[in-house]
Amino acid sequence: MESGNYSNSTPEHLFANQAATGSRSKSFIANVFSYMFLALAISAVTSYIFTNSYDLMFTIATNKLLLYGVMFMPLAFMLIVNFGFHKMSVPVLLAIFIAWSICIGISFSFILLVYTQSSILTCFLSAAAMFGIMAFMGYTTKQDLTSFGKIMMMGFWGIFAASLINFFMQNDTMDYIISFVGVLVFTGLTAYDMQKIKRIGEGLDENGAVIEKDVKKLSIMAGLTLYLDFINLFIMLLRLFGSRR
Repeated sequence: MESGNYSNSTPEHLFANQAATGSRSKSFIANVFSYMFLALAISAVTSYIFTNSYDLMFTIATNKLLLYGVMFMPLAFMLIVNFGFHKMSVPVLLAIFIAWSICIGISFSFILLVYTQSSILTCFLSAAAMFGIMAFMGYTTKQDLTSFGKIMMMGFWGIFAASLINFFMQNDTMDYIISFVGVLVFTGLTAYDMQKIKRIGEGLDENGAVIEKDVKKLSIMAGLTLYLDFINLFIMLLRLFGSRR
């Protein structure tokens, strides 16, 4: 369960480049971070429940269908959202958002059993600090990060492919390289995604015709994007610096 990472790819056509600021933009950004923290809370509660339940852990660990389902369901959710975003209702998208967070929480329950509590806390705080700094930089920078973001996305897909291969190979050296590159990629993606999200909010102020239903869907997707940036950064740091039990 430790290897692998969680896709944060979202439809590029959802992120329009606009330039204005106002109350609608601020409300949008606030909602984005609310959904991000909601996803973190869902994953944390799920992980706590499973970590403290031997029966639940044993059931998943001994059932290959459930085990691989938990591991690869986030990828299935990503494909569903990418191809069906515009046709989805808010309740359906929110249900996928919750299910996605639960699946990652279940995966975390296995990952966190491998590492000491002190190293988990250290890596979590480090990830939070790095995420906060890069999000702030992405929000405040005047430089267009589009080209930089495309490079980061290529790096992400390279990490994703290498992680799948190494899941079967179990090569420690490859795991270290993936984790090191992953820290660089997800710190970069945090700044890039934050700038995209800022521009969505600016576009909402300029385009008053955008209906609230679509705004809420964009808020959910943007919150999930930042959540996945943070989760992946935390996992990569844990794999690099975490002390095993």
